[in-house]
Amino acid sequence: MNHPKNTICLWYNGDAEEAARFYADTFPDSSVDAVHHAPGDYPAGSEGDVLTVEFTVLGIPCLGLNGGDAFRHCEAFSFQVATANQEETDRYWNAIVSNGGEESACGWCKDKWGLSWQITPVVLTEAITDPDRAAAKRAFEAMMQMGKIDIAAIEAAHRGGR
Repeated sequence: MNHPKNTICLWYNGDAEEAARFYADTFPDSSVDAVHHAPGDYPAGSEGDVLTVEFTVLGIPCLGLNGGDAFRHCEAFSFQVATANQEETDRYWNAIVSNGGEESACGWCKDKWGLSWQITPVVLTEAITDPDRAAAKRAFEAMMQMGKIDIAAIEAAHRGGR
């Protein structure tokens, strides 16, 4: 078995496998790679329960640990997904939000397990890092008013409404 040198470990309250399967169904280059059952009882479960799930999200190796309810995800960690167009932006955002997640601001949303996602069109990243600081500021200010990113509105603000 080939183990990656670095893996993101995400804490779940008994539903790591459900989360991993959702991510695998939603994002390309994603998969559920292995499901491991506890060899004995542990504080959050019993022998035979799913203890860990090895999965990949957009090519990034992850491990879901069913550790119980002691810890929760927070916005200090998020997956940032670069999208090519509005259709891709809508598809990922809507999949996360419609599966028990919640909308937030500036391209952020949260999945039903509390994990934060930034669904970020490449157009937005390029606009807010533009060397033309006035154009970057217009795009940034437009973004600050959005939940899900509207690429056409970002492009219009970046151009200066032209």
